[in-house]
Amino acid sequence: MELTRRIKGFDVPKQFCPIVSDVPLLEETRRRVSLSVASDRTFFVLNRIHERFFSPLLADVCQRNLVIQPRNTGTAPAILYALLRLSELKPSSVLITASDHQVKNPDVLKTYIDVAFDAVAKRPESAVLLGMVPYGVEPGYGWIEPHPDSPTSDGQVCSVRRFWEKPSNEVAVQLMERGCLLNAFMIVGQIPTLLGLFSLATSQLYQSFQRIASNLGTPFEEQAIERLYAGLRPSDFSRDVLEPVAGSLRVLPVSDVGWSDLGEPQRVAKALARAKPRTVNSAA
Repeated sequence: MELTRRIKGFDVPKQFCPIVSDVPLLEETRRRVSLSVASDRTFFVLNRIHERFFSPLLADVCQRNLVIQPRNTGTAPAILYALLRLSELKPSSVLITASDHQVKNPDVLKTYIDVAFDAVAKRPESAVLLGMVPYGVEPGYGWIEPHPDSPTSDGQVCSVRRFWEKPSNEVAVQLMERGCLLNAFMIVGQIPTLLGLFSLATSQLYQSFQRIASNLGTPFEEQAIERLYAGLRPSDFSRDVLEPVAGSLRVLPVSDVGWSDLGEPQRVAKALARAKPRTVNSAA
């Protein structure tokens, strides 16, 4: 958190800090998602320990739309909890996205999200990942390898062959040459399909949440969630849920959106350099 300490004067999780613009990354994400999803149907997954940071940013959001975890146990429980809460609204499909990434061209991204929603509507049994066309060799990212078959009737949407998590530089070069994509942690799918992924890949975690599902949306939810999280082991959505069921997923190649995961200092530096206005000096 050294960068956010420089910006704010104290440690702040980067999603609550203005890194590359004058608004926090969470607010950037919120505006970006609003192009595709109505605000009253947008849920935020949060950790209670961060309440002093997110409360002022989300003061206008209905309490029902705040999925507050007692503690951080990784992205898998966070997403599963949110999906179960979202199921009350009975949405046709949902979009899952991270709140600490940068997207320079959100309008372009929206067109790809629309394609993903259409693809899921046509084939609801399969969730669609948005995979970024790499702009260079990126060994620090997770990669998605599309299956070497022809695109489906959805256009460029292909089936997934496998995932590669932070490969070596040499392997990243090979992945790029084979047309592999960067995992942007964006996925569109219907809730039954996404819950099915959890059931297949992490049945123990899935069953743990199912046992307290009847408490969600009731006065007993907070107490039930507190007990559940006390015994949860950390688990990751990409590694523990998506990777084991890669063959049942599809991926949509995405380009020209200016996406970056700001998880490492050098990526933040690149993002800041792109955002910084250029000046032109002229001789008298």
